[in-house]
Amino acid sequence: MLRIATLLFTLLLLMTVPAAALSAPEDEPAKAAKKSAKQTVTSKAKKVSPTPAKKGVKSSAQRKEPAVAKRSVDQKARKGVPAKKKAAAAPAAFQESVTPLAVVKEVRSWATPDYTRIVVTLDREVPYEQHELALQPGAPAQPRIYLDISSARLGPAVRDIPIGDGLLKAARAGQYSSDVVRVVLDLDSIKEYKVFTFSDPFRVIVDVKGERKTEISRAATSVAAVAAALAEEQNAPAKESLPQEPAAKAVFKPGKVRRIVVDPGHGGKDPGAIGPTGTQEKDIVLEIGLKLAKKLKEELGLDVVMTRSTDVFIELQERTAIANQVGADLFVSVHANASLNRATSGIETFYLNLAKTEKVAQLAALENGTTLEKVSLLQAVLFDLMANYKLNDSAHLADEVQKALYRRVSSRYPAVKNHGVKQGPFYVLVGATMPSVLVESAFLSNEQEEERLNDSKYQELTAEGIMEGIKGYIVSLK
Repeated sequence: MLRIATLLFTLLLLMTVPAAALSAPEDEPAKAAKKSAKQTVTSKAKKVSPTPAKKGVKSSAQRKEPAVAKRSVDQKARKGVPAKKKAAAAPAAFQESVTPLAVVKEVRSWATPDYTRIVVTLDREVPYEQHELALQPGAPAQPRIYLDISSARLGPAVRDIPIGDGLLKAARAGQYSSDVVRVVLDLDSIKEYKVFTFSDPFRVIVDVKGERKTEISRAATSVAAVAAALAEEQNAPAKESLPQEPAAKAVFKPGKVRRIVVDPGHGGKDPGAIGPTGTQEKDIVLEIGLKLAKKLKEELGLDVVMTRSTDVFIELQERTAIANQVGADLFVSVHANASLNRATSGIETFYLNLAKTEKVAQLAALENGTTLEKVSLLQAVLFDLMANYKLNDSAHLADEVQKALYRRVSSRYPAVKNHGVKQGPFYVLVGATMPSVLVESAFLSNEQEEERLNDSKYQELTAEGIMEGIKGYIVSLK
């Protein structure tokens, strides 16, 4: 009986002890391993890589936006800069502590007879996405294009822009989130648009085309004001010394070409190429440009507008916008060349197209004020940018200018080299709606040609050669 009582007591005791107490105790190393693993998981869950997105790559932040589609505004949406790899986005406060947010400094609008251009200027390059939102039947919202610019904040000077030019109603900018600036373009009537970037400073540019419902409004743009001021300033002296009609000695009949924009490259804070003795490209090409403008007026009886007639800085995209705004028939940009090889010399003329050689790509990077990588990005979208570009006419103009310029210069300098006509992705020619060329008058990096470029007689020869090439082009159109 005693034995049975003992067994019953033991069974009762086991039933009252917690199950956890019966499990085998963990040894200390196992406990430490579990604790370490738990901390690692927690750390990984909280940590976000601060590595910023690559240049030219769209934001990796995932937001609920319209579905990706092509550019036509009757479709839903599309994202702008293709991402190479998705990555988790860091909280804005953490990103700001590592890298300050870029500042959207300005949003500008220019209207031309052919398109409206919106330019968003930032203090440095950051990723962006572009989207479309088409007008859906019965939807209260109006159709729009919008840009989401990542790792950015809105500058204090940025304001909404009323446009009302028949293509766009307005351009609005706001801080969409703590590290994303959204720029919205309210559409009126457009058929297509294109988005691309310029560097130094970094700009995101949107060109919108379509059929205008109304005339260009007075609120349209700074380029209209700039162009009008340029025309008024440059034509006023001409009215005093020249009659309104072509001068008496200008027996040449301009025919289809009436107005030319002469664009001396660089200027102001942008010196361009610098020669061995310190000669700056901006000064030389301004002198050539002024001489060329005078000859075109006096000898060909043409109306000439210069993008700059003094030492001022004008952004590259403004130059062709001015030409478009004033309704120019031709656009001629005057430059002086440069090469790492100081022995390189000669004359060449370019028109807008893909670079065929590494040397041309390097020259484009130099004239664009950017890098070879950026030139490659431009080439990737260049076919689209040239959809309405007068490629054949530009090639024809370049050929006439190159032949005449070489003929004129070689008459005095027989050893000058003729590098011929070439193609290149030059920012200054992007967006022009008329035949456009870029003339490299000589190599400033070559000591002998630097000396020539500083000679007013050589500048005169160069201006005469370009003028004769333009004349030859005009004659060929008849």
